[in-house]
Amino acid sequence: MEILQKRGALTHFQILGEISKQEPNLKQKDLAERLNITIQAVSENIKILTEKGYITSNDGRAPYKITQKGIAKVKKDAIILRKYSDSVLETMTYYKSVWPALAKEDLKEGDEVGLYMEDGKLYASLNAQTSAFADVILDTKKGFDVSLTNLKGTIDIKNSKALIVTLPLIKDGGSRSADMKLVKEIYTEKYKNYGFESLDKVAVIGTVSHAVANNLDIPIDIEYGVTSAAVSAIRKGLNVFILCVGDMTKNITKELEDNDIQYQVIDAKLQKKI
Repeated sequence: MEILQKRGALTHFQILGEISKQEPNLKQKDLAERLNITIQAVSENIKILTEKGYITSNDGRAPYKITQKGIAKVKKDAIILRKYSDSVLETMTYYKSVWPALAKEDLKEGDEVGLYMEDGKLYASLNAQTSAFADVILDTKKGFDVSLTNLKGTIDIKNSKALIVTLPLIKDGGSRSADMKLVKEIYTEKYKNYGFESLDKVAVIGTVSHAVANNLDIPIDIEYGVTSAAVSAIRKGLNVFILCVGDMTKNITKELEDNDIQYQVIDAKLQKKI
């Protein structure tokens, strides 16, 4: 895209465009005023354009005439500029004014839909009982991403948090020293005792945590980039059950605190019988 990248190319385009209007009394002063540049700059550019065969003049003075080569140059650059401006306009049409959601049913352009969060994903539905609404931009089939505009109201997101279970280090016995019964009870039912309505996602950090989850048939949702992924999930209204080992808990809780996210920590190390 030379016209936008090469120094002076846009000025050449503008001068050629003005000369192509075939004004018999067009002078360098007129060009300078129209393009908001100095007369000296106009004179230097006209010299270059003449040398390249884009215009002809009387010893650098008016009247100026554009050549066939110059006309071809202007047309080529104009097409490039038009394509570029069209792409920018298209981007601006969608910029910060279009939101994606998953269509709960077939939707038509112009439909007003309700918006709600479910399992960490934003859904759009004609029948949603919600306080957030938007307009459909394009016809969309059920299950596909739908483009929305004119967002109104507030999307309700559940106040969620993290339930962290700390397991023994391998040097302290690893999974063999973990209270497997307690972990299973917490995952299946006991989480309610800690103020959780549900455990929506399971995250594991470390080999010991994997071993515990696998042996208890606990499905793993998050195993890489656990801390950032957990924060993201919680912000989307999901409660996260985190199995981690030893001092890893400190790193997780610090990140949660930095993001103003609530959490509870439970030690799942087997207690020695006295």
